[in-house]
Amino acid sequence: MIKLYKIKIGEKVYEVELEAVSVDVSSGQKVKAGETLIVLEAMKMENPIVAPVDGTVEKIHISKGDTVETGALLISLS
Repeated sequence: MIKLYKIKIGEKVYEVELEAVSVDVSSGQKVKAGETLIVLEAMKMENPIVAPVDGTVEKIHISKGDTVETGALLISLS
């Protein structure tokens, strides 16, 4: 079962799925802090996930088009 995220807009609360709409890096790639790694979409709004620190992409755990569950591991950096 897919876990849905709750998003409050005004007084309404919506339960939505997050989908990976792009994976902008590849395994072994060096990244800088702030660089976009993945873009997730919910309710037609794109949300970039950025590198928290400089590092190297060790493994990508999702693919474009995947539905992302709460707490899912997206990318491993070293």
